[in-house]
Amino acid sequence: MRTLISTAFVSLDGVVEAPGGEPGYRNSGWTFKDIEFLPEAFEIKGREQHEAGAMLLGRVSYQAFSPVWPAMPEFAQYKAMPKYVVSTTLTEGDLVSDWGETTILRSLDEVAALKATEGGPIIVHGSAALNRSLSDAGLIDRYHLLVFPLLLGAGKRLFSATDKDAQKLRLVEHEAYANGIQKNVFDVVR
Repeated sequence: MRTLISTAFVSLDGVVEAPGGEPGYRNSGWTFKDIEFLPEAFEIKGREQHEAGAMLLGRVSYQAFSPVWPAMPEFAQYKAMPKYVVSTTLTEGDLVSDWGETTILRSLDEVAALKATEGGPIIVHGSAALNRSLSDAGLIDRYHLLVFPLLLGAGKRLFSATDKDAQKLRLVEHEAYANGIQKNVFDVVR
């Protein structure tokens, strides 16, 4: 059974929308505004590339990342990694040709089947709607959160507003940095 890891830049009030400058959100690029860059706060991002065996994305994040990430040296290890996109509308013709093996999954049942295979952890980047669905379905095993000292108000949230039973998390790694960013790694307790 593979571990499914949700990794996110998140504001203190739970917003994950457009941290890198994606258009259409009033606070777009919030990870770069008024927060000093400290490389040690982002160490976990490099570690994720070394440890992950596959990447899982929703359609919107795939369409945002796939034209850019293949050419970025800081994401070189993701290029060769198998990628899976959860979408009911994406077609093979929509996939980019320069980002390695990519498979379209049509349902959460197919994600569950992928988790049941052998291999390294599966990392989920971006993909707010997918993250909420995966969490509600009990498919996420771990969260890698870089929490930024910002309150953004409106915006896409990492966590679902679904009325459900409480889900206990166990803190397995944490650190606070001088720029106010907090790293929190949680395992989902089953």
